[in-house]
Amino acid sequence: MTILQSVVLGVVQGIAEFLPISSSAHLVFIPWLLGWPEHTLTFDVALHLGTLVSLLAFFWREWWGIIRGKLVWLLLLGSVPGALAGVLGEKYFEETFRGPVTIAVFLISLGLLLWAAEVFSRRRRELASVGWLDAGAIGLAQALALMPGVSRAGITMTAGLFLGLKRETAAKFSFLLSAPIILGAGLYKSYGLFKHGGLPADERMPFLAGLLTAALVGFFAIKYLLRYLQKNTFYLFIWYRLLVGAGLIALVLLRLR
Repeated sequence: MTILQSVVLGVVQGIAEFLPISSSAHLVFIPWLLGWPEHTLTFDVALHLGTLVSLLAFFWREWWGIIRGKLVWLLLLGSVPGALAGVLGEKYFEETFRGPVTIAVFLISLGLLLWAAEVFSRRRRELASVGWLDAGAIGLAQALALMPGVSRAGITMTAGLFLGLKRETAAKFSFLLSAPIILGAGLYKSYGLFKHGGLPADERMPFLAGLLTAALVGFFAIKYLLRYLQKNTFYLFIWYRLLVGAGLIALVLLRLR
């Protein structure tokens, strides 16, 4: 992988991990469109660490209060379904649902579900009102993010809206909930990387470039999405998912001709 490719994919990860548009989908179909090779386990670790740095840096003033309060237990509870699904089925889902048509279907499906949440939810509740049942329900939804195209941010924000959370509250809880999952995935994949010999010398610079890019871009993605959702709806992201999904299907059909 070249430095340019690692920077581009770092930008993609930083944006798409936190916006409800699916980082896994974009990290599959963008290299497919550009004719690039699939990224390695090494680079996957870099992207996870980069987005973890984004979360830790952006919410650095709040983590100590979260750890000392009730919210940490809600986040841990909400992380259990996703962690179990990841350990038991990540490889299966990534291999089975990795094709561009499948990704397109999930992009469109979650877009329609997010539209329903935007239209029918009441959106009145603040973060302080989130309870055990809410955390469990959003955690179960997060487990579905194993399928490329669903989006961890998208499915958890959608679940939050259906539970009556305000848009920015649903987004914030989604971000906080992603921290344990991203940390766990990063540690697990780091173990796999070092178990097989560690970081190869020729991948060190792309690793660093991808990590730093994902961290920087992710920080600003969190910041501006939370600000955007204070006064705006999710319709921009709904239309994006529908158009990208339809465009992917059209491209596949054209390549089959």
